[in-house]
Formats: sequence, C-alpha cells, structure tokens
Amino acid sequence: MNRKETVIVLDFGGQYNQLIARRVRDNNVYCEILPYTTDIETIKQLAPKGIIFTGGPNSVYDESSPHYTPEVFELGIPILGICYGCQLMAHALGGKVISAADDSVSEYGKTETNYDVQNNVLFHDLPQNGISWMSHRDYISQVPSGFTVTATTKNCPVAAMANPDKKLYGVQFHPEVNHTEHGSDMLRSFLYNVCGCKGEWKMDSFIDDTVAQIRAQVGDKGVVLGLSGGVDSSVAAALISKAVGKQLTCVFVDQGLMRKDEGDFVEQTFTKLFDMNFIRINCQDEFLSKLKGVSDPEEKRTIIGTEFYNVFWNKIRESYGSGFFAQGTIYPDRIESGKGDAAKIKTHHNQVGVPQDIHFEDIIEPLKDLFKDEVRAVGEKLGIPHELVWRQPFPGPGLGVRVIGEVTAERVKILQDADAILRDEMDKCGYADKMSQFFAVLPGVRTVGVMGDARTYSELVAIRAVTTDDFMTADWAKIPYDILGNVSNRIINEVPQVNRVVYDITSKPPGTVEWE
Repeated sequence: MNRKETVIVLDFGGQYNQLIARRVRDNNVYCEILPYTTDIETIKQLAPKGIIFTGGPNSVYDESSPHYTPEVFELGIPILGICYGCQLMAHALGGKVISAADDSVSEYGKTETNYDVQNNVLFHDLPQNGISWMSHRDYISQVPSGFTVTATTKNCPVAAMANPDKKLYGVQFHPEVNHTEHGSDMLRSFLYNVCGCKGEWKMDSFIDDTVAQIRAQVGDKGVVLGLSGGVDSSVAAALISKAVGKQLTCVFVDQGLMRKDEGDFVEQTFTKLFDMNFIRINCQDEFLSKLKGVSDPEEKRTIIGTEFYNVFWNKIRESYGSGFFAQGTIYPDRIESGKGDAAKIKTHHNQVGVPQDIHFEDIIEPLKDLFKDEVRAVGEKLGIPHELVWRQPFPGPGLGVRVIGEVTAERVKILQDADAILRDEMDKCGYADKMSQFFAVLPGVRTVGVMGDARTYSELVAIRAVTTDDFMTADWAKIPYDILGNVSNRIINEVPQVNRVVYDITSKPPGTVEWE
C-alpha cells in the first residue's frame, strides 16, 4: 500500500485523537498518531504532508502543560491546530490566551458559529453560519502577528484563525466530530487544498501487499496465532492463511466467558472457512477458579489476561515454539494499551509478550496500522461472511467484565441466557441492524419481586444498547417500548434467576459503552 503521503496527528491529550486520524484516513490519506513528546528530528525524517495538533484538557499558559518546540512552525509543513492545539499555536507564536474565568467566556457543545468563507480556505464554499462543537474554557484574546481571525461566535472572539502564507491554521472547535456541521469538509480542505495531498491511501492494494510480505517473511516456516473469534483475529487469520495456508496454526482458548454457544460457532466457522490448523482448548473451570472472590474490574482483566497467557503458551510449549508468532493487533490497541508515551486506557488481550523460554523468529501483526472500520473493509474483500466481519465489539475478557462483581459459573450462565434472548428478539424484529452494539449486563443487584403470588428476591439484568459512527462518542439507542417489553418478558419468564430488567439510557460521554 502506498504510504508516501503521511499526515501526523500530534497528541496533546485530546479525547478525540483517534477520531481525527480516522477522519484523515476517510479522505484516503495515511495518518499516524504520535505523542507530543516526539522529537522534532523524528518529524523531519517522516517528512509529513501536514501536522494536526489535537485538543487537550490543559491550559497553554501553565508551564506544566504539554508544549512543543516553536521550531515546528518554521519547517514549512502545514499545521492545523484544534482546540488546545489552536491555543498552543497562538501562545507559541506570540498571541494571547487567557482563562474564561476572567471574562465569563466559555463554550461547551453545539455553538452557532460565523465563518469568514472568503479568507480561510478551510471554509471555502461552505455556509457563512453553522453549528460547531465547542469544548473550551480558555480562549484566544489576541491572534499572533501574521494571523487573521476567520471565525467567531457570540462568546468566542477567535473561533478560528489563519496565516495562509505559512500554511498555519487553527480552529477552536472540533471539526472531527459529527456535531460540527461541514467539519469533514473543513478537514478535507486542509488535506487537499493546504497540504496538497492526492489521496493515495487505498485499501484495495492492502491485501495483496500484506499477503506478499507475509509469504516472503515466513518462507517455509510455521506461524502460530491466538484466535479469539473476534473480527481482528479473524481477519488476521484470513490474511495469514491466504499467504501460507496450513503453515498457520490457530489456537482458540475457550475460557467459558463467551456468549452462549459462541465457542462452537467459532470452531465451526474457522474450520470451514480457512485452510489452517485449528486447536480448541476448553478451560472454563481453570479461569473461574482464578476469578473466585475477585470483584475489581481491572483485577479481573489482569487475571483473565494472565490465565489466557499461561494456557496459550503452555499449549505452544507442547508442540510449537518456533517459526513466527502472529497477533490481531490493530492501531487503537497500540495506543490504548499505553505503548510508548500514550496513557494506558485499558489492557488489551491481543497484545501479549512472548515468554523468554520460547523463541520465535519474529512477531507478525498484519493489521497493526489499521482502525476497526479498515479491518472490516479488509475482511469483506477477503470474502469473510458478513455476519462475522460485522460482529459487534466484544471485550477481550468476555463476559468477565459484563458480570459485575465476582464471576461464577452460575452468574455467567444467567447472563449468557439473558443475552441470547436479547439478541434473538433484536434479530426477529429486525432492529439489530439499527444499533451499533447491544448486550446484557448482570450488575450483581438483587431486587424484590412477585411471581406466582410469591415473593422473590432475584437478579436484575440491565440492557445496554448504543448507536454511534465511531465509538468515540455514542448515544443510547431509542429501542421501541414494545420491543423492550418483549425482551423483558422473555428474560423474566425464561431465566428463572431474574425478576427485573432495566434499560441503560446513558450516552458516551459521560458513560462508557461497557460497564466495566
């Protein structure tokens, strides 16, 4: 795949850093996220077509906040500053940034914005007025020399600024989120009209290039892949299988924390679809014994990840331990697991280290530079069935983090049965495709009920369902009441341990999609 065109997203702690990168790639321009601690010599060597500064929660006038050398503005590389990145540009180049506490100027959410469509290439051919998504307390009160103000709001004197001669642009709002009208057009204009990109990042050649690379790298040796049955490992398995066939061995660790009957589905799917060696290890008892008495979410994740590690590598020691090791790592995994200077958000099960006593020649991560939507696109081009490619996200620790509190065999079965009913009802009514993700949660709450004229004190099941374009933000799905009613009735009647069903109507933010 052609990567001559690269745009760098320099991350200053913004919550939308991945979303910015995805928006850039949506425009067929390759993009990488780098921490603000990346030295300028590295940036020079990468020779990017453009740089985007992300937002962030800090104040630029605070010396402890993330900053960057002003030398970056003299490289001749186009730069777009977003939110904090815009303020940082203004501050570094001699403008003035002050706190809204001094002048009661702060904005959050959808904001009516006035654009100078004549003097800012980002806004050409767009309406002069529109809604932008703001999230700031500090604001720019004076732009640097050489800049002009190119957008304003009722409370923000500098909603955007530009220095076309030096190809430096800043916007106080977030063009990467859907809430900003024409935000995608603004980003595209920066990429094509300012940076001069040609749109060379195409998925069409990715499969051929990757397969050829894997084939050349592996030769006649073997490859071992830890298969979870999720989209990422499935697509990785398909790519590697296409390259080396039976030289690939996929090891599926069934820890008993998957959805109802899912272990059987994974085995049947992969033994029929792919030319590979498939090994299934059933080990629910071992996992549950390790989880006994544990309630803390991160501790559960660690235990499940560690036990997976032990079971998987013990199997490798029995029969393998040479050749190559493959993982279904994707780009967000590398960021969220805290690689480099990125802050750790959560532990990812598909990034594991190789034990010192096992010596593979190298690690193969064919999807390591792709976002989830790009992985799905590759899966479809490989001919993987739609129902597998578009499977909903499922946490690495499985139901271990949807059973809130201690994980036991009984509680896992309750959740599996309830979740299966939810899925069945959504499929039957045709509503499943209208949601991005939906599942049941067992919160560990018992409530009083009346069933058959008798008092009950049984489990509560919560339903979580969201709609989203990118999973960076999400809204709770507006499922019709009659469908929710059918789901509730079935769960209560068919799962004896449950006497109450509730629906989670929390958006992201402030909540997350998963409960733990």
